[in-house]
Amino acid sequence: EVQLVESGGGLVQPGGSLRLSCAASGFTFSKYAMSWVRQATGEALEWVAGINSGGTPYYIDKVKGRFTISRDNAKNTLYLQLNSLKTEDTAMYYCAKASSSFNAYDVARRGQGTQVTVSS
Repeated sequence: EVQLVESGGGLVQPGGSLRLSCAASGFTFSKYAMSWVRQATGEALEWVAGINSGGTPYYIDKVKGRFTISRDNAKNTLYLQLNSLKTEDTAMYYCAKASSSFNAYDVARRGQGTQVTVSS
């Protein structure tokens, strides 16, 4: 059974940083593209960043230069480093597994999420 368990969210002031983690199990982590998606209250789900099985990252323009996605295949863990956070980054962040190794934009399965709140 595929399991994706996010952690690392919290309350942070504008300009602050957080590091999100996603512990994956139930599949061969290294063989799949992974991504982070988010959903703010009352808004649609938004794809934020993805990484293919080869380690190539992809980002939406609004987070380029501020967020960094990475993966540790030995630990079956996906990360998202969030820097220079803005109030508009406030959302529930979900880890997602793709259905292939190469499409980092695919969201086939996702976890329960971790809340990120940016507020002064």
